[in-house]
Amino acid sequence: MKWSRVLAVLGVVLVSLGALLLLFTAYQLWGTGIAESHSQSRLRSELQHTLGTTTVPSPTVGRSSGAPTLPTGPPTPAPVTTDPVVGQPVATIDIPSIGLDQVVVEGVGTEQLRLGPGHYPGTALPGQPGNAAIAGHRTTYGHPFSALNELVPGAPVILTTTQGVFVYTVEATSVVQPTDVSVLEATQGPTLTLTTCTPRYSAAQRLVVRAVLAHTRLSHPTPATPATTTPPPTSSPSPSTAALGLAGDASNGSWLAPVLWGAALLVALAAALLVARRTGRRLLVTVIGVPVGAVILFFFFASLSPLLPASY
Repeated sequence: MKWSRVLAVLGVVLVSLGALLLLFTAYQLWGTGIAESHSQSRLRSELQHTLGTTTVPSPTVGRSSGAPTLPTGPPTPAPVTTDPVVGQPVATIDIPSIGLDQVVVEGVGTEQLRLGPGHYPGTALPGQPGNAAIAGHRTTYGHPFSALNELVPGAPVILTTTQGVFVYTVEATSVVQPTDVSVLEATQGPTLTLTTCTPRYSAAQRLVVRAVLAHTRLSHPTPATPATTTPPPTSSPSPSTAALGLAGDASNGSWLAPVLWGAALLVALAAALLVARRTGRRLLVTVIGVPVGAVILFFFFASLSPLLPASY
């Protein structure tokens, strides 16, 4: 009888842990996308307001707008400007071949990549001379870079900023280790580097897509430079970015919040079982307890998410 009771309790514990794991997986795959969608709507409104004060003509691209109207001008890079504030929208990125249409924010930390694709601080800004580097989630938070592996040489990548519309064409893809920040180093010509986790549903390595500037439509055209002049490279990634690696280090996450929310979940469950046993009103306890438990579980999962690699 004693071993039977132990096995029964162990079975309940294992089934409960399995259910929690499945629910957490569902939250990561779909629940995080809801928050990312709200963030993207807010960021897009902010960026459109900024773009509305410039003479930049928005390209007709994206999932629902049909065939793109691309710039055909020469690949003239935009003038170098100061770095934006972390968390601020800096550009839209459109890749028609994989149905991507997102707002890019400044920063590649956990908090920034929960909003959308993030620009690596210290690298060139989109459209400017040097290597503009952008990271994005592949599995969670709307998984904007989920189909990055489908890009082929020649595929256009369109970035729109307050300085203009910039069309890059894909040159090559590669797979590197998460610590290999050499792909973020400055380049002589205007290039674009996109990074995300690979393989899908794993953070073991990083998929890197390299593209070069092909066409430009500047909001305020600058005088043409001689053909023999090579734009100088911009600065390399900032020390903090280099320490993070390719947007994948979650070492800044804290276990305190998950522990506290986990404890709250156990207390709520124990209280519900105790009240149900003493009062016999199991239906009433279920009706009240399930919504309360769902809210606590949501915050428990939300506190666990920052502990995952930033671009997972």
